[in-house]
Amino acid sequence: MLRFLTSGESHGKGLISVIEGFPANVPVDVSLINSDLKRRMGGYGRGARMKIESDQIEIFSGVRHGATLGSPIAFIVHNKDWVNWSEIMSSEPNPEGAEKRRVTRPRPGHADLVGALKYRFDDMRNVLERSSARETTSRVAVGGFCRLLLRELGILIYSHVVSIKDIRISDQQLEKVSSDLIPQIESSEMRCSDPSLDEAMKKAVDEAIEKGETIGGIFEVRATGVPPGLGSYVHWDRKLDGRLAQAMMSINAIKGVTVGSGLESDPYGSQFHDEIFYNQKDRQFFRKTNRAGGIEGGTSNGEEIIVRGIVKPIPTLRRPLMSVDFETKEPFEAQYERSDTCIVPAAGVVGEAMVTIVLAQALQEKFGGDSLQEIKTNLENYSAALREM
Repeated sequence: MLRFLTSGESHGKGLISVIEGFPANVPVDVSLINSDLKRRMGGYGRGARMKIESDQIEIFSGVRHGATLGSPIAFIVHNKDWVNWSEIMSSEPNPEGAEKRRVTRPRPGHADLVGALKYRFDDMRNVLERSSARETTSRVAVGGFCRLLLRELGILIYSHVVSIKDIRISDQQLEKVSSDLIPQIESSEMRCSDPSLDEAMKKAVDEAIEKGETIGGIFEVRATGVPPGLGSYVHWDRKLDGRLAQAMMSINAIKGVTVGSGLESDPYGSQFHDEIFYNQKDRQFFRKTNRAGGIEGGTSNGEEIIVRGIVKPIPTLRRPLMSVDFETKEPFEAQYERSDTCIVPAAGVVGEAMVTIVLAQALQEKFGGDSLQEIKTNLENYSAALREM
């Protein structure tokens, strides 16, 4: 079954990924994957690192003549900034200059301190280099391969920003969100479907920069064309919403996940659940509302899947919080590494990747197949059988 592994440090030579169990004969559009990597680097409020890197994948194996082989796919995203860190991040013992950027001051809200305690490090750079959100570059690229697979199966995945700090799109606008708005979303620096909110969101970022602060918000990932029956109501660890929630929570700075409408408006049950109807012409069940977000009982129901990620204000502040030096135990202002002010638009792109990966895994579990053609045939037979029920 489809799984992947990522390796690499933020300022190391590069980020390496291996995808195993990916079906054969999926056309590979490298430009689409690189486009997703570029989208991840965008958004108003990003830091200086985004001006240094221009991420692109270099495929080592698993692809030949523009199509996957069914064997493990391996690729790398090179870190251009490596040239400035080659001594500090060298794999050789005791390289010259290695002490230059040793970190002993843990940053609140990061893995610095807990990582040093867990692995018994005396230099927290060993922790922050791997715990950095730079790792999500690999996941976006893996998600790009999965996006290519899902595209062949008629599934489209996109995201948009619901809120930045206290600036939020209206419920009326949310009801209008669809794949037709993708051009508007992608043309917005805030990746918002409502262009009238762009300037207010940018102003909130600018105010945070002036104060040495950071701000968070909410993004939403949507998937159209997903067939009913993915996931399971039978076992807790196979529930699709549970797997999506875990995948989303694995993204740096995500502090909460909701599926569908959540319970934000505190509705009665009659106002929350989606009534079921049947289309005699198309011979399929449908719902006129989608408060459940396309998942009922841990299983996709055929409606658009809607998942939201709640993004905290990231903890690396230009106005540092107080901390304690790991060696001296004396209070100190926390170490500052160059950082972003607002990552919500970029986090939505990473969220797309994780939703894409989970859906690709669930599709493969449901329909099997070593090749794209076999998966397509199984999906078509399943869809035809549902129309006969």
